[in-house]
Amino acid sequence: MHRLARTGGTAELLRWLAGRAEGWAGLVGPDGTVLHAAARTAGAMVPDVAGLVAEGASALTERGVQAYSLDTGAYTALLFPLGVSPPGAGDPFAPVLAVVTPRPVAAGLATLLADVVLPLSLCLQAEMLERKRRRVDLAESRGREAVLHLLMTGQLSVAQQVAGALRPRLPDPVRVCVVECSGGGRDEVARVCADADGGRSWIVRCPVYARHLILVMPAEAGELEPGVVPPDETVAARVGDCVVGVSEPVPLADTATGYRQAFHALAVARELPARHARFGVSPDSALVVGPDGHRWADELLNPLLTHVPRRAQDPGSQELLATAASWLAFSSHATDHLKVHRNTLAARLRLIGELLGLDLHRLADQAALDLALRVRAAPAPACTPEPAPPTPLAPYDSGPGPGTSKAARGLDDVLRRPAVRDWADQQLAPVRGAEETLRTWLGCEGRIGPAAAELGISVPGARKRLTRLETVLQRSLLRPPSARYDLWLALRARDLAP
Repeated sequence: MHRLARTGGTAELLRWLAGRAEGWAGLVGPDGTVLHAAARTAGAMVPDVAGLVAEGASALTERGVQAYSLDTGAYTALLFPLGVSPPGAGDPFAPVLAVVTPRPVAAGLATLLADVVLPLSLCLQAEMLERKRRRVDLAESRGREAVLHLLMTGQLSVAQQVAGALRPRLPDPVRVCVVECSGGGRDEVARVCADADGGRSWIVRCPVYARHLILVMPAEAGELEPGVVPPDETVAARVGDCVVGVSEPVPLADTATGYRQAFHALAVARELPARHARFGVSPDSALVVGPDGHRWADELLNPLLTHVPRRAQDPGSQELLATAASWLAFSSHATDHLKVHRNTLAARLRLIGELLGLDLHRLADQAALDLALRVRAAPAPACTPEPAPPTPLAPYDSGPGPGTSKAARGLDDVLRRPAVRDWADQQLAPVRGAEETLRTWLGCEGRIGPAAAELGISVPGARKRLTRLETVLQRSLLRPPSARYDLWLALRARDLAP
């Protein structure tokens, strides 16, 4: 009995009791509602067991006794309250142990049931406490996830207000760290992360990838005194099967940028013996477009920013902006990030495409929208200034181009900027002279199957090539958030160069 209580809990104890009684065993509420039950697998089924135990539980509650038996036909129902109060002071809301057994009742069964009341009661209380603990953990996890979502969408003040009810306080500036765990070990790795930095990091279970933990760490955590191991390196060393990617120091308001950097570093870390990497490709494309880039982004996004929904229940401009950013970052996984149905996501994307005059099925238009959203989120003073007033540019036939709207077509003028060309050269330097696979893949809208067919190789072969490119470029290509938008822009900028 006690072994079952330790290893199997309420369910195993009831199953064992049903076997010993050669009938039915269960827990019922004072009103006769069956809470848990088990029946003997062999032999005849007990007729009308629900009615029998309901009648017995009602009589037990009315009389306030410590045990009750009810005979009917060929069966006897034995009932014991599970309260641990002294006799005469029973809890009227405590569940009742009910056992239905064939008549005559086996010798010693009543004594056995009296003995099992205490371990069964303790098991039930322990399981109730565990369920409450899980609900509290889930509520805290959802709260942290909400704070991360607010940070990723640029709502810094609201995120700080919500985070005030939890701990620790949000640091600023920060490094974002993504830890990829194995199997179901995410909770244990979260405890290791908390221990490694003394609980200073904001730890969130990723709502999109079930094996990922996201850490928003104080920026100085990566710049400790000599001999002191940073917490991200400690986690990679202590947990033998996890992989860690870390961003550059970024302001708290740029958490979304830090997350993309950490995700790209994670793709590199998978191929390293130490299973740890820090982002090393900069600057961000949004910081090199200059004032013309800001004007272009404002013009492109204006229909979305000024959108007023026709009905109160329809999404407004801020909700549509968050949807666009989430979908560009996570693709179809945006439903998990935004907690919406896939049909809701599809309807919002159709509306966004109509408002902006973009075809969001095309990689070129996706890249244009992604850049515009990042430019809008980047502080204007941080952008590289123009060296001189721009000179009029001759019309450029961009072929399919990044979109159909005037603002989207203006992207080519932004990409001709010298600072953007320098940025493009820096992005593509690791694959200079060997861009065929990358160009083909991007030309096929980032789809591996068509790219493999055009290259004349198998799909696994194309996937292996792209995996090698991830290591060379130090960016994630195959899993969102992907660097394909930046790489499309970089190739386009190089093609537009004189």
